[in-house]
Formats: sequence, structure tokens, C-alpha cells
Amino acid sequence: MWILYNIGIYLGQALVFMMAPFNQRVQKWRDGRKGLFQLIESKIDRSKSHVWFHFASLGEFEQGRTVLEAYREYFPEKTIVVTFFSPSGYDVRANYAKADHVFYLPADTPGNAKKFIDLIKPEEVFFVKYEFWHNYLKLLHQRNIPLYLVSAIFRKSQPFFKWYGGFFRSTLYYVKHFFVQNQESVILLQEIGIDAVTLTGDTRFDRVANLSLKKRNIDIISTFVASNKVLVAGSTWLPDEELLMAWRQVYPEWKLIIAPHIIDALHLKEVDSRFKDSVRFSVLNAGADIVHGKEPYVLIIDNIGMLSYLYGYADMAYIGGGFGVGIHNILEAATYGVPVVFGPEYHKFQEAKDLIGAKAAFSVHNLQEFVDVFERFQDEHTRQIAGERAFGYVQQQAGATQKIMDYIARFKS
Repeated sequence: MWILYNIGIYLGQALVFMMAPFNQRVQKWRDGRKGLFQLIESKIDRSKSHVWFHFASLGEFEQGRTVLEAYREYFPEKTIVVTFFSPSGYDVRANYAKADHVFYLPADTPGNAKKFIDLIKPEEVFFVKYEFWHNYLKLLHQRNIPLYLVSAIFRKSQPFFKWYGGFFRSTLYYVKHFFVQNQESVILLQEIGIDAVTLTGDTRFDRVANLSLKKRNIDIISTFVASNKVLVAGSTWLPDEELLMAWRQVYPEWKLIIAPHIIDALHLKEVDSRFKDSVRFSVLNAGADIVHGKEPYVLIIDNIGMLSYLYGYADMAYIGGGFGVGIHNILEAATYGVPVVFGPEYHKFQEAKDLIGAKAAFSVHNLQEFVDVFERFQDEHTRQIAGERAFGYVQQQAGATQKIMDYIARFKS
């Protein structure tokens, strides 16, 4: 199986090179790894050991950054290397101030794993949530380098827990300690003989818990919102945007701030065409006169990095992805104390199920259900009650980062 895994990695790289001319994101992935080892060698002090934090993408970075930042405070003398698998993380956080070095992760071949680990000489390693690169994990284990998995979450449907999952389980055995989000994950790991596990909860709660206490004012957004009621729609895909377009016909008096998940030129052009009374953030930010006698009611966010602050302007929030593989981050909205709506694909996310149970979040399958929910929350008092439940849930769940750092610090004292 190890041989098949490596063949799959090599075939994946070949596929990337074939697809790159036709896909901007794939091209970024490929181009970001050109000359990567030469770049690392030029930046790294090979006489030092490092602490390595790896994130798949921007979402995992936001999930695990509280641990990185706490580690920096606990051990300011340590040199920290951050790696990303995806351009979505690297593009936004390439100059992240709390890391000494930020790189792409070389593809998980045996040769790459050895070369990378030889270069950075990690003394401790932190991976976040779902990253299980077999060659990297195996070599770290062979060299007695402790690897911690942060905010891990497991489900019985995953191959680790199937009769055919021996190879996948072997990768888990290379992890020194798992910090997991829920009790189900503890039980599943223990059933396959892994006891080095601590139930800490999800570090995302620590990241978002204070967002609403540090509400950021963005003049352009404030001017756009004015005194209107606002729906903020984050990380939307085509099915979400079609639903929102129909919703606009029912509630034209509400303003809509929409932050698409994909912000390449083609998709943004499609969003422009769907929402006729819209304006892009970059146009407003440039100071252009775009009103021409008619006030825009839809603001399209055409950059990355603002969404977590935009929910602070929301009376209601809509989270995209629920008509595809699964919803995106709902906690950034919930922490501001607003009711949250999303599509039907949410069952992999414990926080979504918890917020639905608390009557602070609502899943919809179609426009009629969306309108039914929205009609209920036209009343400000009703919105406030649901929002308070959302805020309270986030605050109650915070604290995972401190539990992790208590464990790490205990073994360093």
C-alpha cells in the first residue's frame, strides 16, 4: 500500500502539471513549488532546529493560529517555520509576522520529506485537523521528533476505522499526541489502540471568541450599510448565489454583503451579472463615483481577509458551501451574536449541529425555507434572542488553546 500511496503522489504531481495551464489555482500550487528547496536553503539557518507548524489552507491556519501564537508567547526564543499545502493559505499569510519563515510544503514523496526535514531540523511539529502526509509523519516518528495533531476530529466513516484501513491507521500511529474536538474522536482512536489523546475542543472558538469584542470599523462598509438591515453572506458558491439572488426579489429593502469563496475574475464577473444593483468593494475603495443616482444594495467583496470583520455589520448571516461538500466557517458569524443560515450539507460540523439545537442557526433546502426563516427574524427581538444564543455558545466552547499549551509546557518544564 505504501508503494501505491507514493505512486498516487507522483501521479498527482503529474496531473498538476497537466492542469496548470487551464486552472489558476492549480498553476499557483505548481509555481509556488518551483525552486522551493533552493528558497528554503537560502532562508533557513541550518545550524538551528525549528518548531514547525503546518496548515493545509487558510481555514486550517485560522483554526490553529491561536496555538502558534500562544507557543510564540510561551517560547519566544524558538524559531518557527510555517508551511501551507494550498495557495489560499500561502497567498494571504506569506508574510505572517508571528512566523520566522513561511513556505509551501513540498509534495509528500519520500525524497522530499527527507530533504525538507533535514533542512529545517524540527524539534517539535504541529499539524492541524486533517493533515496526514504519510512520508512526513513516518520520518518524523523514525527520528523521534514529536508530532502533535491540533483540533483533530474523526468520524467512523473514515478509512482509518474500516477493515481495509491498515495503511491509513499506520499513519495515525506516528502522531505523538492528538488534541481532539469531541468525545466521539476520543472513542474512535481508543478503539484502534491510540490512547495518547486529549479532549480539548476546537481551537477555532479561541480564535473567534474575541472578534466581537474587537469589532473593526471599516469606513467604506459603514457608509454602504448606513441605517439598513444587512445580510452578510460569506464563502458563497454558485448554488448559494442563486438562492441569494432569488431572496433579493423577496427582500429588496435589505442590503446584502456577499463574499464569494472563489474570487477569480471569471467568478466575480458571474456574481456581477447576477446582482444588477451591486458594486465591488475594490471600486468603492478606489473612491470611484459608482452611484449615478441609484444606491447599490449589494456589495461584492473581491478580496480575501475581510470576512471575519464583515459579520460585525450583519443583522443576519448566511454561510456558503451547504449545497456542496459542506458549509464553511460559521463561528466567525456566530461570535458576533447574529442568527446564522446555511444549506443542508452541515452534518460533518459539530458546531452547526449544536447551534441548530440551540435555535441559533438554521439549515434550509430551498428558497421557501429560506424565506420562512427570514420572515421569522424580521422581528428585532427574535433576532436578538437567537443571536445571544449564538454568542453564548461560542464563549462557552473557548479554552482549547490553553489546554494544549498546558500539555506542551508540562513536558518542557
